[in-house]
Amino acid sequence: MAFWWPILVIVFAFAICRFLLMLIPPNVPSIDVDVSDVLDYGSQTKEESYIYIPRRGKAVQLDRVQCYEPATMKYLGFFPALTTDEVKEHVAHARKAQKVWAKSSFKQRRQFLRILLKYIVEHQELICEMSSRDTGKTMVDASLGEIMTTCEKITWLLAEGERWLKPEYRCSGRSMLHKKSKVEFHPLGVIGAIVSWNYPFHNIFNPMLAAVFSGNGIVIKVSEHASWSGCFYFRIIQAALAAVGAPENLVHVITGFAETGEALVSSVDKIIFVGSPGVGKMIMRTAAETLIPVTLELGGKDAFIVCDDVDVPHVAQIAVRAALQSSGQNCAGAERFYVHRDVYSSFVAQVVKIVKSVCVGPPHAGRYDMGAICMQGHAERLQNLVNDALDKGAEIVGRGSFGNLGEDAVDQFFPPTVIVNADHSMKLMQEEAFGPIMPIMKFSSDEEAIMLANDSNYGLGCAVFSGSQHRAREIASKIDCGVAAINDFASNYMCQSLPFGGVKHSGFGRFAGIEGLRACCLVKSVVEDRWWPYIKTKIPKPIQKTALSFRSHLLRHCMA
Repeated sequence: MAFWWPILVIVFAFAICRFLLMLIPPNVPSIDVDVSDVLDYGSQTKEESYIYIPRRGKAVQLDRVQCYEPATMKYLGFFPALTTDEVKEHVAHARKAQKVWAKSSFKQRRQFLRILLKYIVEHQELICEMSSRDTGKTMVDASLGEIMTTCEKITWLLAEGERWLKPEYRCSGRSMLHKKSKVEFHPLGVIGAIVSWNYPFHNIFNPMLAAVFSGNGIVIKVSEHASWSGCFYFRIIQAALAAVGAPENLVHVITGFAETGEALVSSVDKIIFVGSPGVGKMIMRTAAETLIPVTLELGGKDAFIVCDDVDVPHVAQIAVRAALQSSGQNCAGAERFYVHRDVYSSFVAQVVKIVKSVCVGPPHAGRYDMGAICMQGHAERLQNLVNDALDKGAEIVGRGSFGNLGEDAVDQFFPPTVIVNADHSMKLMQEEAFGPIMPIMKFSSDEEAIMLANDSNYGLGCAVFSGSQHRAREIASKIDCGVAAINDFASNYMCQSLPFGGVKHSGFGRFAGIEGLRACCLVKSVVEDRWWPYIKTKIPKPIQKTALSFRSHLLRHCMA
């Protein structure tokens, strides 16, 4: 005990000091971001703001990205749709800046993250309001999906990012004992990201944080459905880069349509894409021309499995959140509900009760539970999926209500809908809906639940609920997907040390976590002499008679 006591005291003192240091914030400067042109929402008169009517078919304007609020159809402005040459110019500027940034210290990179974190925490209401106006989601949904996830990513990078980018030493094997083996992680250069509109703030910051922290430049093409907020969020990044003395052109946000995205893919050193399987395949074809690595996150049709030993009222609450978060426009949202027949009736009754209490309306009003559908015409597609299910024997047993929508944006809303008697012959159970619809099926055994969950072209995530964690883990382990939550929904994404991505038509590659961070790197294997110059590798000459016996002895040694 006399030996261990001083060691324990030293360890305890070290832990206390570390804890106290954590309580002392580093010197983090504040940044100023111009918001003068985005905070006029309440001051606009009826004459100053007008309703935007999107063009359709051949009349679509392709030289400008028009922006409007989905919940009100009020016009927000426009941004240029960049040409191929303009995109290449952005990439060239980022490439020049990256060569400087690649030499930056981790201390400088961490300060960049701290400045961003400070601004996000202090201005989270503004960030959420921008997301809400541009996509139609409620402020609560924006806070969960934009602020919390991004702050978690930053704090994880601050705590562990440098550790996972430092050289990692590996075993050299018995025949190479005199060698040191390691893996080095170098910046790739300029990373391109084409991101979706459903979480405009996080979808920009997610690839940007990993790329910049690992020493890369990045050019991000924001969705044409969320360009207004995306270009504002870019100002935050620019201000933070300037505050740490980073190269001005290290990060770019560009706007446009298909031509802009195609030009980006053909110009960068890696592409990250968040979107649909159809566009993902097009990106792969373009990326094949230059043989650059690709990370694809292509959505999902996630299964939500409810076993017969659950607390039904508790799980029903989670189920409704899983289906209705951000009006169901969530790539990791629950889209297929499989419920054990013994609790099926009580589960449906609980879910219907909750859904009927949900009121839908413009998010800026602050009194509605669910907001708008972002994309023009998507509500019509959702209704077509419901109609197909009804034609094949399904039944609507519950719907939410509408608040005061306003006559100009009625088509931008869809009521939360609970459907029973669903089966896999229905498009609703096969195609990604991306809307607030809950189709529910019965199952009789764990094996049947697994079979139903795997009967899908998608494989992003799943959620399994059971009173026995062992049982839930066993079911989840047999589902073909990249993300699994046990007795919870989408909690994985809040654990930013974990990779995120799927299989099958949900894509491949990972972002977030160690795997996502290192995916932004050139992974280089390095071998050197351990005791140079005293011990070196010596290769016997082929003409020596001893060479054959040397090789035989070496082989026996390696196989021993």
